[in-house]
Amino acid sequence: MQDKKEMVLKALAKIVKEKRGEMSITQLSLEVDVSKSIWSMIEKAQRDTQLTTLFRVAEALYVKPSQLLADVERELGENFSFIEN
Repeated sequence: MQDKKEMVLKALAKIVKEKRGEMSITQLSLEVDVSKSIWSMIEKAQRDTQLTTLFRVAEALYVKPSQLLADVERELGENFSFIEN
């Protein structure tokens, strides 16, 4: 189960980094009230973030939260599941 959680965190980290591009973490953090340390931990797959924080991150990246999660799902692949068969 921990491996699956790590996979999700890594997928989110990759998508957030890609979408942020050259935008400054400092500026984005100030705009949406997410600390630089939390933003950095998300991008390093070191934080299982709250839903409200994901909404803020999505807003800072100019995407809808649903799009951010859809991109994470796509990164994980259609066969990803926490349920072991």
